[in-house]
Amino acid sequence: MEKVHVGLLMGVFDLFHVGHLKLIRNAKERCEYLRVAILSDELVMEYKKHYPVIPAEERKEVLEALRDVDEVVIIEDTPSRLTEYDRRPFDAFFSGNDYEGNPYWIYEQQELRKRGSDVVFFPYTESQSTTKIISKIRNTK
Repeated sequence: MEKVHVGLLMGVFDLFHVGHLKLIRNAKERCEYLRVAILSDELVMEYKKHYPVIPAEERKEVLEALRDVDEVVIIEDTPSRLTEYDRRPFDAFFSGNDYEGNPYWIYEQQELRKRGSDVVFFPYTESQSTTKIISKIRNTK
């Protein structure tokens, strides 16, 4: 398997479950340089409708301490991977597969491929899926 030069992960990355760490390690195995873009607290509230478990600055510090991550940036304006590509190009975007069938994801995947960037989905187990974990948290409150 040939490594891509620059890979991107983007999301909340609260690091409250092992799935995110597994995703980071899997992505790093596939690329030479791994950038992780985390959403600001304000964006998480706006788009995910819940406050992040760990504030963005603390998440950034934790991610920077991981030897698998080469660069960590905080996204303040939009969670769009297309906007992030225009700002800082990448060769492959990595995601857990719990978003794979999302209609907007399909559009973004097509647009990224037009720009020459691949999209790689890694399988999550049900217990590692961000969607499932958030659902469980909401159901226990």
